[in-house]
Amino acid sequence: MSNVGFVGLGIMGKPMAANLIKGGHALFLHSRSGVPQELTAAGGKACASAREVAQKADIIVTMVPDTPDVERALFGANGVAEGLSRGKVVVDMSSISPIETKSFAKKINALGCEYLDAPVSGGEVGAKNAALTIMVGGSQASFDKVKPVFELMGKNITLVGGNGDGQTCKVCNQIIVALNIEAVGEALVFASKAGADPARVRQALMGGFAASRILEVHGERMIKRTFDPGFRIELHQKDLNLALSGARAMGVSLPNTATTQELFNACVAGGGARWDHSALVRALERMANHDVAKA
Repeated sequence: MSNVGFVGLGIMGKPMAANLIKGGHALFLHSRSGVPQELTAAGGKACASAREVAQKADIIVTMVPDTPDVERALFGANGVAEGLSRGKVVVDMSSISPIETKSFAKKINALGCEYLDAPVSGGEVGAKNAALTIMVGGSQASFDKVKPVFELMGKNITLVGGNGDGQTCKVCNQIIVALNIEAVGEALVFASKAGADPARVRQALMGGFAASRILEVHGERMIKRTFDPGFRIELHQKDLNLALSGARAMGVSLPNTATTQELFNACVAGGGARWDHSALVRALERMANHDVAKA
């Protein structure tokens, strides 16, 4: 078993860290909001800083909201970089800029350490059930070293390519998820306003070519009006910003991604930054002057 450090213990990080403790690893923990008591009760060791985490662990995982948060956790005062020694591996499992990821990797490599970008998909449910999809960028040797740790947190684990490629894959994932949420929302608004039972429409569609995890999970959320976050709109907004800024830099057009981002923007303007991303349907409902279902 390894000494593993974990920095960032929010909606995703907390259950991921819990699964590593269950797997028998010695876990060293730090979070700006404090280390949850249930993790220390399970055997995790709270640390005063990310630097202390890096000093005590051989593999250091970061799981924080955005690119500036990763930069702060790694290179800020009392950050991970200050506690590293040669041969350690830094694994960023946040969803951040592929371009900045390559820069972070070079800085960590210059300290004699390895770097993997390993963003995830599957939300809070996947984190709790150790069923995350993990998209990894980095060297084969580092991937092989860390894979047993990944296997305690996820099921579909793929080395996509070099540093930054894991994050690029995650941006692709977020484009597909966002556009699927939008499509399911449109279909259920259409069905409901036409007078059909949206729950039965969803049930019928689940047996055909339109079936998807989004229709299964988020279609149900739209019908049952359960918009407490697994994955917040403000975070999906951030991911689509990465897609659109990257596309602009490459000269690529992503027209439907841009439209879906505008729907997220409308939700945020209505106070929905912290709603689950399935609540994108509320923007469509406003335009139709009709809710999919009663709350």
